[in-house]
Amino acid sequence: MDAFEESFWWGKHSSGMAEFWSSLGVYLISAFIGILSLVYLLTVWRRTLSLNWMKAIARTRKRRKAKHKVPGVAHSWSAESGSHAKGLKCCVCLEDVVPPQPLGQMMTTNSSVYLCDVCGAAAHLACSSKAHQDCKCVSMIGYKHVIHQWTVQWTEAADQTEETPCCSYCEEPCSGSFLSGSPVWCCMWCQHPVHVDCHINMANETGDICDLGPFRRLILSPLFVKDLSKTEKSGFLSSITHGANELASTVRGHIMNQTKKYKHDMEISVDSADNNSTNGSSKDSIADSHSVSKGSLGNGEHCNGVTEAGNRHQGGDSDHEDVMKAEPRRSASFTKKKDYHNLVNNQKYEFVDIPSDARPLLVFINKKSGAQRGDSLRRRLHILLNPVQVFELSSTNGPEAGLSLFRKVPHFRILVCGGDGTVGWVLDAIDKQNYESPPPVAILPAGTGNDLARVLSWGGGLGAIQRQGGLCTVLHHIEHAAVTILDRWKITIEDLQSKHVHPPKFMNNYLGIGCDAKVALDIHNLREENPEKFFNQFLNKMLYAREGAKNIMDRTFADLPWQIRLEVDGVEIEVPEDAEGILVANIGSYMGGVDLWQNEEDNNDNFDPQSMHDKMIEVVSISGTWHLGTLQVGLSRARRLAQGQLIKIQLFVPFPVQVDGEPWIQQPCTLAISHHGQAFMLKRVSEEPLGHAAAIITDVLENAESSHVITASQKRALLQEMALRLS
Repeated sequence: MDAFEESFWWGKHSSGMAEFWSSLGVYLISAFIGILSLVYLLTVWRRTLSLNWMKAIARTRKRRKAKHKVPGVAHSWSAESGSHAKGLKCCVCLEDVVPPQPLGQMMTTNSSVYLCDVCGAAAHLACSSKAHQDCKCVSMIGYKHVIHQWTVQWTEAADQTEETPCCSYCEEPCSGSFLSGSPVWCCMWCQHPVHVDCHINMANETGDICDLGPFRRLILSPLFVKDLSKTEKSGFLSSITHGANELASTVRGHIMNQTKKYKHDMEISVDSADNNSTNGSSKDSIADSHSVSKGSLGNGEHCNGVTEAGNRHQGGDSDHEDVMKAEPRRSASFTKKKDYHNLVNNQKYEFVDIPSDARPLLVFINKKSGAQRGDSLRRRLHILLNPVQVFELSSTNGPEAGLSLFRKVPHFRILVCGGDGTVGWVLDAIDKQNYESPPPVAILPAGTGNDLARVLSWGGGLGAIQRQGGLCTVLHHIEHAAVTILDRWKITIEDLQSKHVHPPKFMNNYLGIGCDAKVALDIHNLREENPEKFFNQFLNKMLYAREGAKNIMDRTFADLPWQIRLEVDGVEIEVPEDAEGILVANIGSYMGGVDLWQNEEDNNDNFDPQSMHDKMIEVVSISGTWHLGTLQVGLSRARRLAQGQLIKIQLFVPFPVQVDGEPWIQQPCTLAISHHGQAFMLKRVSEEPLGHAAAIITDVLENAESSHVITASQKRALLQEMALRLS
């Protein structure tokens, strides 16, 4: 009985415990669901109140009567897909630009919205025409000081100058949320926020004067930007008035002297008048034709300074053909000067009275490079800088327009947002400008390999930059960067049979012949056929790996040692029998970070360490696509062949060739590689003392040139010597 009762008691106790734990589980789940519901309700409530705060801020801003008004500027709208505007508010109706989708449902609408290319504001298509003219004003010529341009921060900024922004007046932390106290405005120039409650006091004390923020030396102040379109309008009106006055005085003089002249004199005067009118009409026709030619060569410009680069090929070629047809004896230098003047005349802005301590930044963006983030980069740079500083490159719009606009700026710097090919494109354009002291170039690595950006310490891609603080960090590094030197090499191509010499190419990084150029050519063709596949840097590298894996077992270039001839400084170099590719390297990074020469390794040969400014170039060989893969992961090394100043390579059969990642199929020829010159580049300063010393010396030399202590040529020589000694 005792055993039966004990088992009965334990069974009853176990069933009671099971009921207890199941009840406890139900209570916990119910409590968890209740908490989630409460959090959801609080989120919706917070969002509603935040939107009400935002509407109140916008209404307050519209009603505000500022003592220091900024000229009203219309937004530069461009249509974008709704998927690019998630989370944005319409600046007119203050509602979501893209309606929120139900939980778990994918966006199926293909609706378009308007985004401002300058200030980043968003609007519905129907609301855009009602938007206020409160965009960023790129020109404040005639003002004594830059005036704050306050705006509502509709979305979280992608680039912050500091982690927790504080009010410019009370220095208390501020945010756009209603839980953080007073709502906030943000200046479109200095990026500093201010509480709406603090703005009146700050404006009364400081006059709403903006100091352009931490990047004031890189920002082209609107005080020095002259809008030529307004000048031309005023000039046109004044010319009409002046012409009317001259006509009236001529008529009065003619009436007064009419009775005093003889008939013969009258006939002469009539004839001369006819001749003058004929000359005037011919001059008018010439002026009209000139204005038409200027219009045909005009830059693609949006309002408010959103400028695309000038038409590089069409304008120059058509102008050159017209001049040669009309005057066949004119020289090529005259044609180039005429093209340059036409380019300058077509510009919408010009810069006047820029202070000597300014270091304005000229930005070139190639939106098709690498991850294809050009549109996002352009808008973010428009917010941080003056929009007239940012130019977008394309197949027809080159860097010439931006360089000619900055031609008279004493000390400007260049930022290239793109890959190695884009950097080479800009350096070629700088060479053609014939600067006495060329501007130094920094790189925002937006390509796939970004080898030149790696050796200059700018990083290997945009992902690392985003993790380190975004574009604000990049601008900080550019302002404190050191100037260094990069050797540039000229490649002359002469056909073996016809002896025809092709236009030269220029190399900054490396030249490849054989298996590596074949992989680059396959990727290039794939990109041309399916550009939508190349939207991510990591996926781009995966595609490179896939194309390389296809050629591992295919020894297409097994006969390369007997199909080429290599000569370095007049000495023939034997190509190894297992070589399937030849690489000529100028920098210590290849294929996304591979060091082909490996200066740090112990080598028994008599070669010197590799340097990008010693006017020497290195030649190595690789033994196939598999060797390329092992190089990438650090399991092997390239074979050193030679080092010299003049390289000649004879190709006896067609070979794929690539220069700085730009591939093509080359027919039998002789490739001659010689030193072309040296370019000034900006290198990100490391934590070591030599880096900071180089940056300080660079600034001192530029100030010395501004003070006329040294000349531009002397500054250039000193910068070259500094780069050699501190590298």
